[in-house]
Amino acid sequence: MTDSNNLQNAIVTLYHNPRCSKSRTALNLLQEAGADVHIILYLEHAPKPEKLAHLQQLLACPVRDMLRASETIYQELALQRTELSDAQLLQIISEHPQLLQRPIVVTADKAVIARPPERVHELLQ
Repeated sequence: MTDSNNLQNAIVTLYHNPRCSKSRTALNLLQEAGADVHIILYLEHAPKPEKLAHLQQLLACPVRDMLRASETIYQELALQRTELSDAQLLQIISEHPQLLQRPIVVTADKAVIARPPERVHELLQ
């Protein structure tokens, strides 16, 4: 079985920003692999903190790894403060979805932040 066959007909969720070249590339890679891609335009439909907490579990990473520290709002909200709890950070991401790393690709049991986009291949293993 080839890698591309592993995603054929699989339902994959993509937290997508169509203006982001990495997000567009990840989408193309998923489509080329034959995945059934469910796209969430997270800037328009911000995930709730509970959904973000579930994503964090699937990503198996600290909440801070889900943040885009390069965003202006990151500095404005002083999100580098270590006293902020995970719950507080998830709430802030929900209120300011531009802070969410992109793209995030999710299968039934795991997820990756596809930076670089080729990380989608980790879902094929």
